[in-house]
Amino acid sequence: MRILVVDDDAALRLSITQALTAEGHEVVEAEDGENAVALVSLERDFDAVFLDVNMPRMSGIDALKKIKEISPQTFCLVLTAYSDVADAMTATRLGAYDYLEKPVENNRLLNMLERAREAKALVRKMAMSAPKVAFDQGREMVGSSSSIKKVFSIIDQLSKVDTSVLIRGESGTGKELVARAVHFNSERKSGPFVAVNLAAIPESLIESELFGHEKGSFTGADRKKAGKFSVAQGGTIFLDEIGDVSPAMQVKLLRVLQEKTFSPVGTSDEIKADVRIISATHRDLEDMIKTEQFRSDLFYRLNVLPICLPPLRDRVEDIESLAIYMVQKFNRTHNRDVDKVSFGALSALQSYAWPGNIRELENVIEHAFIMERGNEISLNSLPDHIKQSFGKKTVEGATVVDAATVAPETIRIDVDPLQASMKFDTDNLNFPDLKEKFEKEFLVKALQTYGGKINKTAEKTRMTKVTLLRKIEKYGINPRDFHIN
Repeated sequence: MRILVVDDDAALRLSITQALTAEGHEVVEAEDGENAVALVSLERDFDAVFLDVNMPRMSGIDALKKIKEISPQTFCLVLTAYSDVADAMTATRLGAYDYLEKPVENNRLLNMLERAREAKALVRKMAMSAPKVAFDQGREMVGSSSSIKKVFSIIDQLSKVDTSVLIRGESGTGKELVARAVHFNSERKSGPFVAVNLAAIPESLIESELFGHEKGSFTGADRKKAGKFSVAQGGTIFLDEIGDVSPAMQVKLLRVLQEKTFSPVGTSDEIKADVRIISATHRDLEDMIKTEQFRSDLFYRLNVLPICLPPLRDRVEDIESLAIYMVQKFNRTHNRDVDKVSFGALSALQSYAWPGNIRELENVIEHAFIMERGNEISLNSLPDHIKQSFGKKTVEGATVVDAATVAPETIRIDVDPLQASMKFDTDNLNFPDLKEKFEKEFLVKALQTYGGKINKTAEKTRMTKVTLLRKIEKYGINPRDFHIN
């Protein structure tokens, strides 16, 4: 990380700089708030700023305000004397990620920095797409679809309160990732995050698993055991698949939410629950309430400010950036140097329905990594069911024949010249942009239909070979993506 350390105490600056550089970070120093603001204005590429509260010329609070205006995505971490903790709390309300009391201990300093890095990484990973959307407390969100931006907005709101959260969405949409993002951007970020998959625990063991038990409280309880709620004290517990628990267990969870206490199995002792509860489900809880499978009072306790995750098929515009993010991930995992996803492969990915959502997309990209020999993910490296779905896809105004199953000389493309596969967005009726978009889509469909053969495609589309090649180059289309194996 590139870090700016701001303090009028040269010895303290040196100590912090040495601790950070020893961990491989790049450090720049500033002796007061004015210098810090000038550096951020000039460079704007600091990942984090350690900022003293009391400094000459410009206080840390004033510098913080200006830095957040200039570079909202930069994480600011405040250094303060014990007597100035109130100022540090003010700083956190103004956008500082956290504060650290002097004298500064290196381990605490590095732990705080790691939490800040993880919080930023989690939210970036949430969307894995561009353009960037800056939020007012230093968190940098990325995403282009309106549905995912709405999710980011709710996460930002939930980071400022300590209420329970219900995350809803299909399997594979990233519900645990969202829960982690809420936790690591909240005031409980320094506490534990404990995830529990309720659907994976036998009904007879759920109460013991969540609340713990005393020795001898049931057959096999040969020792005392702390439950997940005890482990999560001071932090967050994530209860995945909340819709799978029995009515009896729902009553016990409702008691925790209402009274903020719980009792281990085998004792009447009550333990205070200093825990934020985040739950998730893919089930239709409203229907379950109608059939008395889920308690309405528990639902309303959990559903204070819900987060509804869109399925991947409803955020097609994010697939390109998701795929690129995963390519970068698997480059590190497999020690490869794949630098892009071809246009043909991307078109296939965007045409697929993704019943398994982001989890399925990740599996598909890893499959392509194993199959691909070159430096880009091509159409031929994708699993057969993705290619077949792409080949048989029917769009408005055109039926695209599956080139993999029909002899090239018999292939034809049935296109009504008065219709197009594009759907018009009334907010964008820019003719040059739409013309190019149609032209690109048409070329891809034609090349796919004729197996990537240039001469055949030019003949059937009544284009000269020179014109076809020029347009292929213009749009960055690789005809090899459509070759028939």
